[in-house]
Amino acid sequence: MTDHDPRHDFDFFNGTWTGRHRQLRDRLSGCSEWTEFESRSWVKPLAGGAAQIDQVSWESAGGPVYGITLRLYDPVADQWSMNWADNSTGRLFPPMIGRFRDGVGVFGGTDKCRAQTVLSRFTWFEITPTSATWEQAFSGDAGLTWETNWRTEFTRIRS
Repeated sequence: MTDHDPRHDFDFFNGTWTGRHRQLRDRLSGCSEWTEFESRSWVKPLAGGAAQIDQVSWESAGGPVYGITLRLYDPVADQWSMNWADNSTGRLFPPMIGRFRDGVGVFGGTDKCRAQTVLSRFTWFEITPTSATWEQAFSGDAGLTWETNWRTEFTRIRS
């Protein structure tokens, strides 16, 4: 048995990445139309691996989008928080809280969809040294059903 140090759960994501995104055009409405786009991210460890920051950018109809995620490991709770902000809102969204188990990271919190507070779930999976997949899902019925509304397939850019 090996000792697992959860402070390093996101080490796989350090580096530079391209992202292939599929985003549902309208969430929690029965919509089945997807928008696709590409992004570029750089990810750096902080605080000896117990924190991480990334910046992602992509082009949208309204101009360039720049987002940042600050990930922080809480050793007392043995969980990570993911904290997102972007240039379109200028505000920090509520954190997503969770952990990795058996190579899959599941994180939960809340978000807004058409002014309604909904449950939100992030899942990290299919993690290899050169790729990873992230999905976001919303639930408008307190977790009875979930709709995946965003999926990103990341590919590492060699330096």
